[in-house]
This record gives sequence, structure tokens and C-alpha cells, in this order.
Amino acid sequence: MGWSHPDISLDDLIKLIKGFIDILILASGYQSTGDFAHWDSNNIKNAFKWAIFFENVISQLCCLNDQQESLKELDVALSEMKSSPHFPQGLEQLSSTTLGRAREFVLEHLIRALPLREAHLRALVTGIIEVDLDDISRVESDPLNIYLDELMLKCATLDPALEGRSLVQESGTSPNAVANLTSEYGSDGNFTMLSIHKLIKRHLSVSCMSSVEAGLDILSKSSTESNWSSLSEMSVTKKLKPPEELLAEGQVINSDTWNMWRTKNLLYLLDKRTIRLVSGASMIFSAPRVQWLQVLERLDISGEGSDDVFFETVELSLLGCAAVRWSTLVDHFMSISYNPLTITRMYNEVHDLLLRRYSNIYADKEEKGILEHLDVLLSSQVHQLWKLPPILAAISIPPWSQLFRLYVSEIVSQFKQESCAIRCCKDGKEHKDLGEVAERIWCLYIFLVCGSHRMNEASSS
Repeated sequence: MGWSHPDISLDDLIKLIKGFIDILILASGYQSTGDFAHWDSNNIKNAFKWAIFFENVISQLCCLNDQQESLKELDVALSEMKSSPHFPQGLEQLSSTTLGRAREFVLEHLIRALPLREAHLRALVTGIIEVDLDDISRVESDPLNIYLDELMLKCATLDPALEGRSLVQESGTSPNAVANLTSEYGSDGNFTMLSIHKLIKRHLSVSCMSSVEAGLDILSKSSTESNWSSLSEMSVTKKLKPPEELLAEGQVINSDTWNMWRTKNLLYLLDKRTIRLVSGASMIFSAPRVQWLQVLERLDISGEGSDDVFFETVELSLLGCAAVRWSTLVDHFMSISYNPLTITRMYNEVHDLLLRRYSNIYADKEEKGILEHLDVLLSSQVHQLWKLPPILAAISIPPWSQLFRLYVSEIVSQFKQESCAIRCCKDGKEHKDLGEVAERIWCLYIFLVCGSHRMNEASSS
């Protein structure tokens, strides 16, 4: 039978929903230009009025005899809208169900705004209170006192969990408990209580992130101090081998050099900036290709010049390839131990990867799209990868890709060139690039030879 709402057509409703989507985008904190979206309490209240309208429409549909047909028609129309490559991925859960709780949907976006500035929070709380007061005033003559009495009554039930305790330091209020309370208080129309618990959940999330960042800083500093101090001592007492010896035939890499490479590259993986880029890359590249290409085109991370933007774009893209396997990659790298091998042997095993026939069946559509973009960026200037950390190429570029063939071919060329220079050099002059050639071969060996089984398992899971 199809759509049967008596007061509004499906086409008109979809047009209004598109306007609602624009509101939700702004509610996330930014305008399309990238500037902050400024909200005052009146605009926030109006956004909730939009939400109340959609809640009423869904409520009316649910009262109809053929409600399922009407809701199905609406969801089909919403699915068609969401199938557009330009549809914002942060709203992909939009459906008749989410429209039925549209106020909560708006609230989630307003609270998730980054950063949640004091002025924004003040306007948000004011708007929420006014929405509840308006609801009460429709049926009661003294809405303020009734609102305060109800709020005090409900807050009293929170006292055993919250009174005198820190949400972070104490375990009295867990995320699960907050979720249960949110459901309980959100079911009776008290919008303020629902908002309080949404804010508590955000507070818990931010506190957890702060704890993780603090732990990451401790781990990074500990790794830096312990490893670099010991390596500095080794370099004085034992003297690390000069770069030309690393590529010499039959010359085993000693444990000091091995640990120096491991520490240097581990610090990049654990760096706060790297972690943030991984998080950003995961979000950016989860969108359709047409959207993340537009993001990269407008990208201007440093603002210091086109070269900086180019390298940071390449870095972000490479991290996007590795983001889904990030935990496994770091775990593998931290677990490696010294293995007395020659660079020549590692080089031969890495070079052998070029000769194999690979299937890219384990690559998802997202990774293939990123690599195709990188092929365009770097096809004629693959040497630019040498300006980025050695570990980055090793963890991000799969052996089945064209970019891998270009990258390893560049390493092969330099390896042969520098090896020849060592054999021909009579005056013992040091070649400054030898150490980096060896380090890049080592990184590729660690991940693509030693960690190949583990990486394939992570990719296919």
C-alpha cells in the first residue's frame, strides 16, 4: 500500500530530512569551510524543534494500521539518499528508527563536537533545559518548580554512584552503567537527564583517552631514555659499524645496530602525532573515494608550503593503508628480537618478493583505492618515499602492489650502486646513504618476510 501519512507526502518529508542533515553536520562542530560552527542556545533549541517534528511524524506513522509499509517506504527512500557517494558517512545510521529518537540523535552530534568549548557547552545546556521546560509548560502551570523537583528526584538516584567520587579514579560509574541509566532516564521524556548521561559518557571517553595518551608518553619516553642511553654507551665503548660495513658481503649486523634501528622506528610508531594521523586516516578513508579525494585536495596540515603538504598527504595515505592492521603491526614490531643476519641475505629475501606472483584478494576496496591514488602521486617520483620514515613504507605498501615494485626497485638500484662503490672505493670514504639503504632493507625484511604470516592473518580477519 506504501506511504500513507495524512499530513505530509514522502517527497516533502525527504526534502525536510535533507535540511535536517545539514543541521546535523553543523552540530558536529564545523562548517563546510572547516571553520568552527558557532551555536547559541536559541539555535540549539531550534535544532531540537526540528528533531521533535521528525519524532512526531514517526510516532504518527506508528499509529497507522499500515505502519510497517509506510516505515518501509521511508527507509527505502533514506537508503537511496545514503547511497550517494557525497552523503556524509557520519550519518550513515540515519533511518526511520533514528528519526524516531531524533532529539537524542541531535544531542549526540552536539556533544561529540570537538573541541567542546565552554560557550558551546553553556549554550547546549541552556537549550536542553528550555526544551524540557517547554514540554512541561504545555500541561502544567508552574513548569520551573516541577522541572526542578523532578530533576532533584532523579539526581538523588545517582548519588550512590557519583557522590564524592571521581568518574575516572573510581569504578563506581562504569560505561555500561551509564548506558543503562541513559536508557532508563531517556524513556520517560526527561531530556535533561538523558543529556547528563550523554555528557558523563563523553567525560569517561575523554578521560580514557587522556589516560591512554599519558601511558603512551610514558612508554615513548621510557623507550627513548633506556634505548638511546644504552646505544650511546655502546657507540662509545664498542663503536657501531660504519655504514659501508653494513653492506659488505657476509657482514652480520650486530645487535647494537639492530637495536638502534628498532628503537628509532618504534619511536615513530609510538609518537603521539603518528597515532593521531592513524586515527584521522582511518576516519578519512572509511568514506567513499570521491569524498576522501576531496579531503586530500583541500588538505593543508602544516600550511608551510606545498612540499610539506605533499609529504604529509603521502604519509596520511600510507598510514591509511596500515590503519586496519595497526595494532597487529605494532605488536609484531615490539615482539621482534635480535637475529644475526647479513644485509645481503635480507636483501635477497626482500628482492625475491618482486619475483613472486601475488594475488591481492586480501586487500579491501579501501586499501586498493589508496594505493591507486599513491601510484598516481608517486609513479614518477618514488624516491620521495626516502624522505619519510623507513618503517612507514614497510608497514603500508603490500608486496602485490605496483608501488611496492617501484619502491623495492629503487632500493635495489641503490643497493647495487652502493655495494659497487664499496668494492671500488680505495680511500675508505664513507657514503652517507649506505646506512639508510641497509635500514630500509631491514624494515622490509622485518615486516614482509618475518611478519608475513601474521600480517596476512590480520588482513583476512
